[in-house]
Amino acid sequence: MTTSLDSSADLGYLTNFQCVILTEVSMDVQIRVNNFCREQTPQIKFISADVFGVCCGTFCDFGDRFEIMDADGEEPKEILIEKISKGNPGVVMCFKNKIHGFESGDHVTFKEINGMTALNGHTCQIKVTSPYSFEICDTSGHEFAPYEHGGIAKQVKVSKMASFKSLEEEIRNPSLLVPDLCKYEAPANLHLGFLALHKFYEKYHRYPNVWCVEDANDFISIAKTLNTQLTNQVTAVDDGILRVLSYTSTGCLAPLCAVLGGFVAQEGIKAITGKFTPLHQWLYLDCREVINKEEAATPDIFTKRGDRYDALRICLGQRKCERLAQLRLFMVGCGAIGCEMLKNYALLGVGQGPKGCITITDNDLIEKSNLNRQFLFRPADIQKPKSTTAAEAVLQINAELNIKAQQHKVCPQTEDKVYNDAFFESQNLVVNALDNVEARRYVDSRCVTNQRALLESGTQGTKGHVQVIVPHMTESYSSQNDPSDESVPYCTLKSFPANIEHCIQWGRDKFESSFCVKPDLFNKFWKLNKDAIPVIQRLKDGQSIDGAVQVSKMVANRSATWCQCVELARLKFQKYFNHKARNLLHIFPMDTKMPDGSLFWQSPKRPPVPQEFDLQNAVHFLFVVSAARLYAGVFNVRVTSGDTSFETIKSILQNMKIPEYRPTSKRIITDESVSKPADETTGSGDDLVDAANRLQSSLNETDVAQVLSCMNPVGFEKDDDTNGHIDFISAAANLRGAMYTIESIDRLKAKRIAGRIVPAIATTTATVSGLVTVELIKVMDSLPLDVYKNTFLNLALPIVLLSEPGPVEKTVIKEGLTVTMWDRWELHGTAEFTLQQFLQHFKDKYGFDVNMVSHGVKMVYVPFMPGHKKRLPQQMLKLLKPSPRLRYMDLIINLEGSDDEDIACPPVRYYFGVQ
Repeated sequence: MTTSLDSSADLGYLTNFQCVILTEVSMDVQIRVNNFCREQTPQIKFISADVFGVCCGTFCDFGDRFEIMDADGEEPKEILIEKISKGNPGVVMCFKNKIHGFESGDHVTFKEINGMTALNGHTCQIKVTSPYSFEICDTSGHEFAPYEHGGIAKQVKVSKMASFKSLEEEIRNPSLLVPDLCKYEAPANLHLGFLALHKFYEKYHRYPNVWCVEDANDFISIAKTLNTQLTNQVTAVDDGILRVLSYTSTGCLAPLCAVLGGFVAQEGIKAITGKFTPLHQWLYLDCREVINKEEAATPDIFTKRGDRYDALRICLGQRKCERLAQLRLFMVGCGAIGCEMLKNYALLGVGQGPKGCITITDNDLIEKSNLNRQFLFRPADIQKPKSTTAAEAVLQINAELNIKAQQHKVCPQTEDKVYNDAFFESQNLVVNALDNVEARRYVDSRCVTNQRALLESGTQGTKGHVQVIVPHMTESYSSQNDPSDESVPYCTLKSFPANIEHCIQWGRDKFESSFCVKPDLFNKFWKLNKDAIPVIQRLKDGQSIDGAVQVSKMVANRSATWCQCVELARLKFQKYFNHKARNLLHIFPMDTKMPDGSLFWQSPKRPPVPQEFDLQNAVHFLFVVSAARLYAGVFNVRVTSGDTSFETIKSILQNMKIPEYRPTSKRIITDESVSKPADETTGSGDDLVDAANRLQSSLNETDVAQVLSCMNPVGFEKDDDTNGHIDFISAAANLRGAMYTIESIDRLKAKRIAGRIVPAIATTTATVSGLVTVELIKVMDSLPLDVYKNTFLNLALPIVLLSEPGPVEKTVIKEGLTVTMWDRWELHGTAEFTLQQFLQHFKDKYGFDVNMVSHGVKMVYVPFMPGHKKRLPQQMLKLLKPSPRLRYMDLIINLEGSDDEDIACPPVRYYFGVQ
């Protein structure tokens, strides 16, 4: 609910709400409302927030006793146990020295421990002793038998209480979050300045006039007087911060509003749900670096002009507003961050001038799941292109924007004709709004090649990051490597899953193999081989044909009716969840031991339990129905709503004969270092004869055209809840979990993991996009490195950390010659320019001999390679063979350094000197 308040308003209606958020009201009203909220039972949570020009701040008071149900929102950590000592306290060692990630004070519970079984189901508070061990309770008593093997320690989320002080108390002695350690004194000065603004308003019934020196001096005087009344006084009052606050207080910087709005919205959610840790209790931010110091000397450029940009002009000045209008900006991606960015651009008037333009591209279509955080899209836009739809929507915010919407992917395939060097060089700035590392790295490389600034950002749930990349000044995105995901051994996924994530990945792999890869192989095989009769004959003659063995099995199993699809799904249940378990126990009985005498079936290996089919079991029924539906789609079998009913499935299966289990000698991989073996698609010997017989038998029983007709490969689609894709994977994962005694999960979690859905929420997106846009304003000026701010934030905790971007690494080639990744050497040749002249240029200029010249993967010159010395008198044009439209090529050279070490040099842009 939104409303206006004054000092005499009746506050009784506020008792209808759990949380009250105030913006743009006087401090007297804030104090009055806050006191009223604290007097209620239960206490009403209180938040106040304001933006004054290039500064913003917020305050939270959630009462004397606020229960935090989940401090960080992270999934509970779970680790396998190697050993537990008997002692006071007992010490737990992690399996294979894996890092546990716990913190002292965390609570954990235990399960599946052999020997020291008294710990199973027991919860205790821990003390971390190393990244691989932690202390628990007293295990020295007789009730704790010696530890034998196995066991899992799982983190238990325990609620905790937080206490807050009233606004009146906190005004005098504020608890301040310090987001930027390079501006350590800024929060205290901003707190003092905000109090002074309210006092100035009380005195004059207005805020200080725009860039008025007299008002600013009066304002600073008020602030210094107030400082004497604070319990925790500001030790070093910063006149510069206070002056900027006074000058711009009646202005409004839209991206700063987005930053604070996202942050405060998350605090409001915390107040209602108790999830995540609230702000305790003040946050202040400023971006006074967006003001050009030289322009600040001419206050007239900050005065109002009666248009929509007056509030912005007060903060930035007319000249910077004009530069924003003439900006040529390229944004890659129009998803969650992209939509928020476009809103900010519209409010700033980016690209609206005659020379300005915003170019956006995204090759994705709008999905239903996008709508909760990509606010430019509506239900009617589903399956429309993101880029064109976003462009149309943002023009409703600001019709004066010049915006070009494209649907190309920025990748090597579009590098020559669409997003070539000329395109990047025509842009002033590039902004990433991407959701994958590969694309980020590629755009980053193109910006480095063409020496263009890049603003990089991303979110994951409540976490977010912003990186500013400026040519010749900062490192690039690719300068740092993200930690790679730990790969799961093939044998673990195939035969020895340890957790539900392994089971979900197995189900995802089965989906891909059964309903996509194999049908696609089937179609390609018959497209290539045309007729089945010659194939059968070649197989009988012992000639292997790529894919024939697999295709013959698919022909034999192909269903022509819904009943056959259901029966095939039932057979798959028996194979995956019954016979597989029996065969594992046949090859590795429960008493199997390893060479060192330890049991084979001990943590992390779980012995399987064969699952007996029960149609009354909801998971069993769901697997059969979802698998049958998918097979029907692949085999072009029509399915009606009644076909999937319980009674119909029951009638189909009640007389079905299930094959008995027969032990096999198939090799089971147990070595974790062994990768997935390549699929054997050709076969040999008896396999070929069996394949021929299967094909012959199927063709004898059924119409040839029907058997060999194209199948329909199914592409995995996570967002359509009616297609059965997630139903199949969740049912398969839970059945496999039951088979290995692993706890089941709900469908939503299965969807998130199988669909590789990165959690995204609008609050984080708004905050991150606002921070990026603030940096965009800075990048237009040539500023020192310490003015730009990279950001890491986690709204759940909450943490906001602003830091100076990492400087670009410099490489010393020789004394007096230093290069960075941003450097590019240029050489202008002629039509007659030879390789010898090319090499001599670097000898003359840098005093080094070039010992390698290459273009991409093509080696142009390597002295020790046969025949390369003969290339020296040849023309560069003949060696490089450029297409007629190219004016240059980017070449890589190495120089011969001391100690026979090659020196990697900047890329060389060689211009041919011909039209």
